[in-house]
Amino acid sequence: MNLHDAGRSPDPQAGAQADLRIQIASAVEARTDYIAADASAMFSHGDTGAEEADHGRRVGRLLAQLLAAAIRDGRVEARGGLVADLSRAVTRRGASTERVFGFVYLLERATLDELALDERTGATSEAWPVTAQLVRRASFDLLAAYAEHAQLQPADASIVDPRTTLFTRPLFDAVLAKEVERAGRFGDEISLIVFDVDRLAEINESYGYGVGDKILERLGILIRQYFRQHDWVAHHSEDSIAVLLTRLDADRASALAEHVRTTVEQRLEFPDYRTDLRVAVTLSAGIVNVCVAVGDVIDPVRLLADAEAALDRAKRLGRNRVERVDGASGTVRLHTPAGPAR
Repeated sequence: MNLHDAGRSPDPQAGAQADLRIQIASAVEARTDYIAADASAMFSHGDTGAEEADHGRRVGRLLAQLLAAAIRDGRVEARGGLVADLSRAVTRRGASTERVFGFVYLLERATLDELALDERTGATSEAWPVTAQLVRRASFDLLAAYAEHAQLQPADASIVDPRTTLFTRPLFDAVLAKEVERAGRFGDEISLIVFDVDRLAEINESYGYGVGDKILERLGILIRQYFRQHDWVAHHSEDSIAVLLTRLDADRASALAEHVRTTVEQRLEFPDYRTDLRVAVTLSAGIVNVCVAVGDVIDPVRLLADAEAALDRAKRLGRNRVERVDGASGTVRLHTPAGPAR
């Protein structure tokens, strides 16, 4: 024990949450078969083959076990045996990563449905808000661990862009669609940033495409350092990178975008060997921040279009700047049966 800790009383709040984590994880483990069956049934889309259904339940059980471990431990080890078992089960059936991610989101819903009935931690208990938050965070950790494991597999080009080492656009599109749907179920803050390298085409023409590729490679490595493990950072298009942030205050998300911009300006320059001068590299960015209320429906395509429009505005206003938008043009606010529209 550290001498500075001697005589200190244990943190009762931390102890209570650790106990709650154990209770929730135990409840998930006890209901693994039910959760797996429910998630598999929602995910099957009418597939009635016995072999397909059995495989879905096996994958569901692995995911439920991983979810329970993530709740208990607060993390999932990407190199752990269960993640490897999941990867082998998925690969054996040739399922896409997007399909796995969809399964995880449905498993989260099935888990919350089961836990809602629990007397100690369920929907009628004081612990329910924390229970729901821990389950949602655990599903993030599970997805992040699976994605990290996939990055360690050199053949999986559907997940990792080889040039930037970031996630691919198809994977990002799938995650964005699921995250806005989840935000509408629970209420959440979402920020979507699109960064674009200024004048990369001109750099390629003047210095060669190898220089442009090197800039994107360095940018991918640098930009990932500024975001959390459960944020999604992807190669969006030829010159651009998209970042999806959840449960983060809009001002902090916007400050992060600005911090990335200034860091690139300071650190990503390269030498022009013909003149011995340094060539500056800058970014423009568009960010959309949305505080989603329970029941809101967000169109992910419109959300991305809003971020791209903000990026275009940053380009028109001189480049090397961040343009911010608060609120999404594609939001539909639903009426609740108990009262007027919010």
